[in-house]
Amino acid sequence: MGCRISPERCPDCDNRTVLTLRLPVDPERLDGSAARAAIAQAAAILRHGGLVALPTETVYGLGANALDPTAVARIFAAKQRPAWDPVIVHIAGPTADNPMLSSLVTDLPDTARRLIAAFWPGPLTLLLPRSAIVPDAVTAGRPLVGIRMPAHPVAFELILQAGVPVAAPSANIFGHISPTTATHVLDDLDGRIDAVLDAGPARHGVESTVLDPCQSPMVIYRPGAITADQIRAIAGPVELYRSGRPLASEPREALPSPGVGLRHYAPRARLVLVDAPLHRLSAEIARTAAAHSGQRLGLMLPDECAAAPELASLGATTFPWGSWTHPDELARNLYAGLRTLDTQNCSVILCPVPSGEGVAAAIRDRLRKAARS
Repeated sequence: MGCRISPERCPDCDNRTVLTLRLPVDPERLDGSAARAAIAQAAAILRHGGLVALPTETVYGLGANALDPTAVARIFAAKQRPAWDPVIVHIAGPTADNPMLSSLVTDLPDTARRLIAAFWPGPLTLLLPRSAIVPDAVTAGRPLVGIRMPAHPVAFELILQAGVPVAAPSANIFGHISPTTATHVLDDLDGRIDAVLDAGPARHGVESTVLDPCQSPMVIYRPGAITADQIRAIAGPVELYRSGRPLASEPREALPSPGVGLRHYAPRARLVLVDAPLHRLSAEIARTAAAHSGQRLGLMLPDECAAAPELASLGATTFPWGSWTHPDELARNLYAGLRTLDTQNCSVILCPVPSGEGVAAAIRDRLRKAARS
């Protein structure tokens, strides 16, 4: 049994693990005594420099006091996250004249104000000029800090009660599949963090859109549930980030934004992508499977392919992914499916790649990063 206090904060303890508390909370009953107690306990942990995994509408995040460099360093240690990868700061409160936001940034362009009014609270992260109180570790030394206001009621209330902005990348080991449930968090981080607030599955299932509104045109560094078309309609021209040179597995300098690293979101199994239109998808999956004969195959299976006779004979372990025509459903189930197939000891996972813009583009982004070796 580990100590309830992290060894870095417990001078009398040489145990290198902590007892990770699982704190259930019903997001529909935040006024209940159990929910109030769980959130109050998690908020106290954050105020005292601890680590709390928190539910958001995108994925579960690993939170620490963003203004405490020592606490932020614990995020990087728990996740085994390299220092060149910046993290996002989460805030709560009013969307207009927010005191947390005002303390974290030196300038708020008009484009950012319009986007905040339209999409906060929600899955949109804005890269903004950082103030001096933001630790270098949060931004990897870069001049911009990523900030968002989560729409999940538990995350929002936790930040309010903690009274501090919360730095929170995804609550998983660096590079591994992002977590969409508290169980996923514990699979990666049990014994490494102080607590996880368990509020059930995340609604969107892919991380927030990350946008730099200070450039013209604006730049999306990571696509997510808030789409380019939605951003364009509110604030004008926007384009997707394209690196001017090939990404390295160990960059020599800090990344310009969270989510642009070479390999993220990856299962332990080798991930093989299958790109074909729906009417040819089953045949292409079967052809790709034949190239991996002798392997223990896993398959992210769209509903529309479930009855395909050419797939029945593959002997693959399948995960019912959802309807190919509903990308929101595919996004919500993506990480859960990859984790499920990993637990079935698959050595190769075959995954179709959805076409289209919006959320489908976010799914493609995650799959392509996960499939890189």
